[in-house]
Amino acid sequence: MRKSVLLLCTAAALIAQALLAQTAAGLKWTAPASWVSKGSAPMRAATYEVGDAECVVYFFGQGQGGTVEANLARWGSQFTVNGQPAPAKTARKTIHGLNVTTMDASGTYIATGGMAMTPQPPKADYRMLAAIVEGPGGNIFIKFTGPIKTVSANAAKFDALVSSFEKQ
Repeated sequence: MRKSVLLLCTAAALIAQALLAQTAAGLKWTAPASWVSKGSAPMRAATYEVGDAECVVYFFGQGQGGTVEANLARWGSQFTVNGQPAPAKTARKTIHGLNVTTMDASGTYIATGGMAMTPQPPKADYRMLAAIVEGPGGNIFIKFTGPIKTVSANAAKFDALVSSFEKQ
């Protein structure tokens, strides 16, 4: 009886994980179970609502979306501290054989919104965790942005998301 219950629970966990897995650019990943999927949209492979923050997985197509360095520079320019560019931490690592570059920035978020680059009001005390996963079908760009408190409380889950990326 115990073995049957354990087997059933294990099977249910595997099925739940498979249902949460998503794919783009020849890669697959699994979002944290507590993050609410808002589905995909043009250029967005996935969008997750995380309380009052948002995590977006972008895929623009093979060879599209700019270089790793260009994205880091643009993302870094989206945060200021006392009117000056905010310091950002970047790191490079390999996950499941994939090159991954990460960025962590916080301060006042001054990014524009959407394809039309619509000006948005500055948002104080914001944080962004970001990653670029270099996949076989193109780069995947991940941005998790929101109030410092929310993003910081979910940093380990963001790291788990990034670490879940692997080739299909």
